[in-house]
Amino acid sequence: MFVATCEVTFRAEWVRSLKEKRMVVKSLVEKTRHKFNASVAEVEQQDVHQMIVIGFACVTNEKRHGESMVQHILDFMEKNTEAELISAEYEVF
Repeated sequence: MFVATCEVTFRAEWVRSLKEKRMVVKSLVEKTRHKFNASVAEVEQQDVHQMIVIGFACVTNEKRHGESMVQHILDFMEKNTEAELISAEYEVF
């Protein structure tokens, strides 16, 4: 069994309130969760308007498949938000 985890940081320059940020985060989290059946949540910087940090994880039976899932999810997230992807740190163990 392998577990793939990733922490993704986005910058959303146009966000001016926490309410606006919550709408962006909720949309991205729900779309990702629905499409990939992965565990997805905002994990840090909840009180910072323009920074979005989302973590996700999936379980698989092959390390290569876990790495592929992480890349597919990252691509999906980047295409489904206007926020700029700043960093992504992942691990498959």
